[in-house]
Amino acid sequence: MVAILVVLGVLTPPAHAVSLVTDPVSHVDPMIGTGNGGETVGQINNFPGPAVPFGMLQWSPDTPGAYAGYSYDSDKIRGFSLTHASVGCTQYGDIPILPVVGDIGAAPWNRTEKFSHSTETARAGEYAVTLEDSNVRVDMTSANRTGLAALRFPASEQARVLVKAGASLNGNKAASLRTVGDREVVGSATTGDFCGKQHSYTIHFALTFDRPFTTVGSWDGTTVTPGTSIDVSGPRSGGYLTFDTRADQTVRAKVAISYVGVEGAQRNMRTEIPAWDLAPVKAAARKQWHDNLSRIQIGGGTPEQVRTFYTALYHSLLYPTTFSDVDGRYIGFDQKIYSVKSGQRAQYANFSLWDTYRCLAALQALLRPDIASDLAQSLVNDAEQFGWLPKWPVMNSESGVMSGDNAVPFLASLHAFGARNFDTATALQYMLKGATTPAPPGFPYQQRQGVVDYQKYGYVPNDRSEQGHVRLGGSQTLEYAVDDFAISKFAAALGKPDTARTYAGRAQNWQNVFDGSTGYLRPKDSTGAFPAGPGFVPPRPGQFGQDGFDEGNAAQYNYFVPQNMAGLISAMGGRDSVNNRADTFFQQLNVGPNAPYQWSGNEVDFATPWLYDYTGQPWKTQEVVRRIENQLFSATPNGEPGNDDLGAQSSWYVWAALGAYPVTPGTTDLALASPLFPKAVIHLANGRSITINAPAAATDHPYVQRLTLNGRTWDRTSLPSSVLRDGATLNFDLSAQPNTAWGTTSPPPSYSEGQVGAIGYTSPTGQVVARQGTSFPATVGAVDADGRPDVVRWTAKPPAGITVTPSSGVLRGQTQAITVAVAADTPSGYHPVPVTFTDESGRALPGGTITVTVAAADGQATVCTILAATDTECGLQRRDNDDGRSEPVDGGRKTLNGYLYFAVTDDLVPAGSAHTATMTVDYLDQGTGTWNVQYDSTGEAYKGSASVTNTGTGTWKTATFTLPDAGFGNRQNAAADFRLSTGPGFVIAKVHVAVSGGTVLPIHLC
Repeated sequence: MVAILVVLGVLTPPAHAVSLVTDPVSHVDPMIGTGNGGETVGQINNFPGPAVPFGMLQWSPDTPGAYAGYSYDSDKIRGFSLTHASVGCTQYGDIPILPVVGDIGAAPWNRTEKFSHSTETARAGEYAVTLEDSNVRVDMTSANRTGLAALRFPASEQARVLVKAGASLNGNKAASLRTVGDREVVGSATTGDFCGKQHSYTIHFALTFDRPFTTVGSWDGTTVTPGTSIDVSGPRSGGYLTFDTRADQTVRAKVAISYVGVEGAQRNMRTEIPAWDLAPVKAAARKQWHDNLSRIQIGGGTPEQVRTFYTALYHSLLYPTTFSDVDGRYIGFDQKIYSVKSGQRAQYANFSLWDTYRCLAALQALLRPDIASDLAQSLVNDAEQFGWLPKWPVMNSESGVMSGDNAVPFLASLHAFGARNFDTATALQYMLKGATTPAPPGFPYQQRQGVVDYQKYGYVPNDRSEQGHVRLGGSQTLEYAVDDFAISKFAAALGKPDTARTYAGRAQNWQNVFDGSTGYLRPKDSTGAFPAGPGFVPPRPGQFGQDGFDEGNAAQYNYFVPQNMAGLISAMGGRDSVNNRADTFFQQLNVGPNAPYQWSGNEVDFATPWLYDYTGQPWKTQEVVRRIENQLFSATPNGEPGNDDLGAQSSWYVWAALGAYPVTPGTTDLALASPLFPKAVIHLANGRSITINAPAAATDHPYVQRLTLNGRTWDRTSLPSSVLRDGATLNFDLSAQPNTAWGTTSPPPSYSEGQVGAIGYTSPTGQVVARQGTSFPATVGAVDADGRPDVVRWTAKPPAGITVTPSSGVLRGQTQAITVAVAADTPSGYHPVPVTFTDESGRALPGGTITVTVAAADGQATVCTILAATDTECGLQRRDNDDGRSEPVDGGRKTLNGYLYFAVTDDLVPAGSAHTATMTVDYLDQGTGTWNVQYDSTGEAYKGSASVTNTGTGTWKTATFTLPDAGFGNRQNAAADFRLSTGPGFVIAKVHVAVSGGTVLPIHLC
């Protein structure tokens, strides 16, 4: 038998023979995740260059065309830039530095050097490569804010260093470079606009050499100018430095950065790397990594698994990045200079919070509660300076990227897992502010977009929600419910029981978007109606995700109630029903946002594999998690299932390999799968440890047969919080065959405080089109949400012209058939019929709305929107986009950057056929410019109409446009159907559209 196991590569020695890793740094391979994970995944975006844990400077090669810096598939390097992040949009890559030999050419800002992976060496804290065109060997290492490189040139009097100050990956708003004496250049670069959002930051740098340069020159992005010194500025500015290497071929360079100023960068350099020898800097970086990575020791496993694990842990400890200088100074969100407060050692920046609150926060707090406390205090400082907790802060500015109030569960999880040394009272203050208060008009950021609606309705109406790739009402509601739960747990931990109780109730708002007729969590509109079923609707080609959900679809979000999985499972029909659906869901593991299966490469589905722990079939969780580990992770450049998102994806693997996962943000709940390694020891900050023994662990041994906790049989699928405080010893017996009895009756905790016992619904969903004088059948029902029988009373409240028979009733587990009738004189339009539900005590339950749509006889749909601080939308929605933003003014809205985007409700005018549309626009006649409509036609996405010329009368006018062959395919930015191309400063009061032909639903809304 032993011989057979050896051949299979899964030899599992007895527990006493397993040796723990003592040098984890030697198992780190920074090349993992620098490649492409395939069509669904895209670029993973890890960088191979040197950095220390949470370091400010991340000095690494960039390859042309890689939006986050480096792509393993490239064979050219454009420079070694100073900032990086494994992000999903273009950013960072500031100040690329490129050594070359000979003539720099007419466009040195575009200069690249060919390289081969055969000459690359990447280790924790060091990187080296040969630039083949110039035969320059680059050897680099890094401290926190300062890097040191040895550049070995061939013997030449034209050894050059190109300093591309204005070459940030996302372009620059400003840049500068100047010489200081004959060995140093300093400068700055201003960039930003992450994911197209309007913001900026400025990075300052100092670059010093161990010898004088012989000649210098500069450029402005169009012209190269030789000179005796450099003093240049402009968005594409830069310069070159020349060295004579005929006598000594190695030029050493030190570079340091600061966000305070050049003097800060110079001070950082003097303090961190005063000398020129790379060896002690590499040793110091290696020691920092050893001290951090050694907090988890593993034993056994294959060499590839060990490399994958420790590299994942390495990537989990790179971000957020240090933002304060060695003297403690940093620039705040209000552009003022601050010093870190007593008790805080450093200020940090770059928090990808939508990604990292789910499991990275827990890991960082567990291993480094001291640093995690500083991370928390950094966010509190940001809030005090900015007025709001951020959600994706880039340096000292807020990008506003992603939905949700993500700093809240991040902070709550840090606190739950051991980060206690921060201003928790102020943190709670800003959590509550964001959960209840909108930002003032004109402020460029909303901590919770739609917070007023969320409090009014108990959900974010999809027709009034934030616009990302699609409308986001469903996912916003689910995220806010998680955020509210996190506030509840955080407030309880701080001794605020009333606040905890209030937000525990709000945490059950997921029930308001559960559609009992389809069994899905779904977006809901402001009338209380769900869209037409089924729950999962395949997005149109080119669309990223299903309407109502941020980067995903209804199937992928359907298990996103981590705070109350028991309630969700009950509402979905119970364990058997959920298990059947989950078995289908996990047939595919990494499908992207448009298919109804698991998307392991995106954060929404991080916790979903642990679903079976709640449904009485934990052996399936063990199998699915192991399948993801085996199939989607590897010790290769392409070895992750998705964008690493500043360590989020990597931290998932760390938890999964240990056999546990923090399933409920804001708590210490750890749901179990099974360990990948025969032995692991987690060294806690208090000196205690968690020892995990699984002597039979192997790639094909995922199934738990038996588990003991501190020597006692443990038949639960989660661990008690005492394990994180006191340490523990876990002994797993694993096998290649499932044990269908273990852990089936003890699911992880669910938190039901504030939930209702039943959820009402109506069917059909979506618009029901009816003519005057007709009727149609419908259904009223309620699903059980707490596992107990409920008596539910319902009442229909139809508007004038609509009758419901019967109009009220009592449900005792059954549904009720009803008839909805439309009077002969009911006008064309939408006629929502709300149906309210109460339990026996009279407590209101989530309900539903039947949308009766009375068709018009003329075959025409008419829609409009009146523009103001809050638009009045009737079938026509203004859609903000990065190049189409506006602000309210007297009488309407004023464009800020040139365009205004609009979309007609899809169910009125479906895509796929040609329509004739007539648009009228009420506008303020100012200036003498021309403007027009660009609409999504059947042939092109931005077809232009005839133009209108302003005459500067200062009066309100109406322009009319005829739009033949209008396609209404949502192919413009923000999934819009047309945009007004006006230029900035244009004031619009109202837009009206009449559409006929094609498959239009004839209805008059205006």
